[in-house]
Amino acid sequence: MRILLDECVPRRLRRELPGHDVRTVFEIGWSGKKNGELLALMVAQGFEVLITVDQNLRHQQNLHAVGVAVIVLVAASNRLAHLIPLMLRRKLR
Repeated sequence: MRILLDECVPRRLRRELPGHDVRTVFEIGWSGKKNGELLALMVAQGFEVLITVDQNLRHQQNLHAVGVAVIVLVAASNRLAHLIPLMLRRKLR
């Protein structure tokens, strides 16, 4: 599965998703892109899932029309220590 970590998500969270093609917004040069443009780029590049901590994304974009799954991690902060407990230790399907 091709997964994109939003720029607000620590890059090291990719270690919690073994067996998947996980990229970060930063590493593919999409830092600073607005949400709508980012989602369009994701679709064009074949990404299937966006992982973010941006709880306002669903109010800003029509996620049903985009064609990718969006996982919003809700935690006390976007620190890795707060996000790791939210990750399942099994493969995403």
